[in-house]
Amino acid sequence: MRLPGDDASVRRMGTAALAGVLVFVLVCSAVQFLRADLDWMRTPLSFYLIDAYGGWVRVAYGLLSVTLGLIGVGYYRVLTPQARSGVARALFVLAGLALAVTASAETQRPRQALTTAGTVHAIAAPLAFLFVTMGMLLQSWCLRGDAQWRARFAPAFILAVACFAALWGHALWRSAPRGLTQKAVILLILAWLALAAYWLRRLAPASREPVVLSGKVATGDG
Repeated sequence: MRLPGDDASVRRMGTAALAGVLVFVLVCSAVQFLRADLDWMRTPLSFYLIDAYGGWVRVAYGLLSVTLGLIGVGYYRVLTPQARSGVARALFVLAGLALAVTASAETQRPRQALTTAGTVHAIAAPLAFLFVTMGMLLQSWCLRGDAQWRARFAPAFILAVACFAALWGHALWRSAPRGLTQKAVILLILAWLALAAYWLRRLAPASREPVVLSGKVATGDG
């Protein structure tokens, strides 16, 4: 059963999530040029969290972590009950939490003794990738269960599969430039998140047309 105003709140979630993705793209793209001391093809994004402009990158990470939660909660609220997945919602929330930990725990610097923060970062970062890609796959699959969203299943699922495959390619292809392969995975994930946020922003208002029954307004959810 949907509550009055759900569409408006989900639409705001989509708008906020899309803004979070765009800020992340802008900030993290800018530092690729501003950090001339780092080789963007070989340096993973984690190293841009420290030293010059690291504060801006941490803010972008924080906004993206909120974005992940908004998408998980937004799709849980907008889909019909039979299409909802509490597991997908939880995966997005966990991905957001793992990303926040990744940003707050400084990555291990080269040629320095192992630190607790470095260990935490090394655990949280892959968990964030794993949680979000699994959430994307499951959420995309769930779109099949809602007639209003079923047409979005194919593009969402294909892109989610590409993200999942790219993630494992990055993990297993150790000889490739680590920065390049990691950022390729991130760009694919951001593309899925942007698309999902855009759909929430644009389609949530029309997802349930009100029906007047005996002088009462019903949402069509049954």
